[in-house]
Amino acid sequence: MFTGLVEEVGTLQAVNKRGEAMVLRIRALKVMKDVQIGDSIAVNGVCLTATALEGQSFLADVMPQTFRHTTLKDLAPGDPVNLERAMLANGRFGGHIVQGHVDGVAIITNRTPDANAIRFEFRPVDGTIEAKYLIPRGSITIDGISLTLTRADEDGFAVSIIPHTLQETALAHKHPGDSVNIECDVLGKYVEHLLRYGKGESNQAQPRSSISKSFLEENGFL
Repeated sequence: MFTGLVEEVGTLQAVNKRGEAMVLRIRALKVMKDVQIGDSIAVNGVCLTATALEGQSFLADVMPQTFRHTTLKDLAPGDPVNLERAMLANGRFGGHIVQGHVDGVAIITNRTPDANAIRFEFRPVDGTIEAKYLIPRGSITIDGISLTLTRADEDGFAVSIIPHTLQETALAHKHPGDSVNIECDVLGKYVEHLLRYGKGESNQAQPRSSISKSFLEENGFL
């Protein structure tokens, strides 16, 4: 689990693509201090596993599912990436609950100054992000950054970012036309799933009962 508070901006050193599978080599400083092989690290909001450590860099595998549904496939050597290690149990919870499980991708449609902030507007790609999960003044994760929605409707959504957040994250390098990873607030998704499951409307297949009227008649119940 993560909090959406980016610890540092790392640099993608190399990408090894094999079809829809990739191995990323990322250089970092802060996150490398106590990292172990097998640790989870959020890279632009995507939970990846450190599979090897090489000096000030770590390697991470990207499987086809992640390749298809996130912006990691668009990264190139030299690109900055937001990094966050998994949350410590005794750490402060300064953001919101972030799983590192991306719901979809959005395109930046506008970036404008707004007094002491920068307003970013987004449009979801291919309907992967449902408007019902986007709540004004609710939480959202953009490229691994915990942010607050200032607008959310059928056309898209927006956030306002203070200068400190912009300076300390890779979002500073993003402009209209660029893509970002989006993770909606997990609490709403779980509540909806549980409510639907209780009504037999879960997205998961329900086991079919073998009890029928003929079965009851044959066994003397009718």
